[in-house]
Amino acid sequence: MKADLIVGIQWGDEGKGKMVDMLAQNYDMVCRSQGGHNAGHTIWVNQVRYALHLIPSGILNKNAINIIGNGVVLSPKAIIEEMKQFDNLEGRLFISDKAHLNLPYHSLIDLAKEKLKGDKAIGTTGKGIGPAYADKVSRSGFRVGELLNPEQLVKDILEYFLQNKEIFNVLKIEAPQKEHLIKMISSYKTILEPFIANTTNIVWKALDEDKRILLEGAQGTLLDIDHGTYPYVTSSSTVSAGACTGLGINPKDIGKVTGIVKAYCTRVGNGPFPSEEFGEVAQKIANIGKEIGTTTGRGRRCGWFDCVSVKHASRLNGCDILALMKLDVLDGFKEIKICVAYNVDGKRIDYMPSNLDNIEPIYENIEGWSSVRGIRNFESLPQNAKNYIKRIEELTGVKVGIVSTSPERDDTIIRG
Repeated sequence: MKADLIVGIQWGDEGKGKMVDMLAQNYDMVCRSQGGHNAGHTIWVNQVRYALHLIPSGILNKNAINIIGNGVVLSPKAIIEEMKQFDNLEGRLFISDKAHLNLPYHSLIDLAKEKLKGDKAIGTTGKGIGPAYADKVSRSGFRVGELLNPEQLVKDILEYFLQNKEIFNVLKIEAPQKEHLIKMISSYKTILEPFIANTTNIVWKALDEDKRILLEGAQGTLLDIDHGTYPYVTSSSTVSAGACTGLGINPKDIGKVTGIVKAYCTRVGNGPFPSEEFGEVAQKIANIGKEIGTTTGRGRRCGWFDCVSVKHASRLNGCDILALMKLDVLDGFKEIKICVAYNVDGKRIDYMPSNLDNIEPIYENIEGWSSVRGIRNFESLPQNAKNYIKRIEELTGVKVGIVSTSPERDDTIIRG
């Protein structure tokens, strides 16, 4: 049995949480492969809102095993706080002993560096994700498994501060006190020890036993460290290939790939956004779509659906189908724009260049519809909504196999 994969195709916040939650009801295991508590998956079930940051979205299926893989940078404080929402997690949640720790000083480094950059700031969440990954790559980070030996870990952290004394002085960050560190790390061990495991072996065993496995990432393709709008990106590999390194599986283990897209487009933080709208239209989309970041509380920048970038991201991820989220947010718009190409220095292109600066979107206008909210059958959709979906399929070359018509789990159209 191969593992199916859910991947964001835009700049994150596409609605992966709802999709993973809905699909997870039919899976034995849900695995998170990268990112940290800078990610936020919002799930609505029976009008109850759940905001997840580190725990896989399959946690609401009480029969599913949930894995936090080695590619994640884990804040012990954040995961412990998040775990309080749920009962009886032992045996249902496992954290890779090879995942890297995101400790409080990483957030201080993050915020200090953003402040020093001034106008060139990336617009990070300030959660310490980038510094944690930087320590991982520079081989000066600490792994989750090291929590099991608090005394040695505290010794190593203090040595880390000593070796980087000049940097921390510049950033005006003081070294933690040994007594405080011992207390903090020991408390982390007490709570998290039952959940720390060799998750690679757990996933391999499940694959060998033909268990149904669903893989989920964080953020979106256009924030990928290699393939996104660098430098305005996250610090990990958000594409489908990242699931392999982030969980310890090989490409042959991956089955169906579902790309998640909004019926429009949003972005948090700085960086290029070709189809961004401003003024009344942007505000209307933001208000109806409740476009506030789950993690940061920041308002999201809003714009029209960009078929050029979605086609690019779908090819990059090997998408079998697209899941079109939040179609109901466009209810009531007299006219809806869809970006079909870019204008670069007077030349029309239908592909995504490496540099998105100074790009003008080329739009087609599609007549709007009254309401799709709550519709659960494709044939019952208004004709103009069907036309919109068909045009997206034509321009991206990928079938829209799932359509979401409200935040509720059951308000979802599955197309055969």
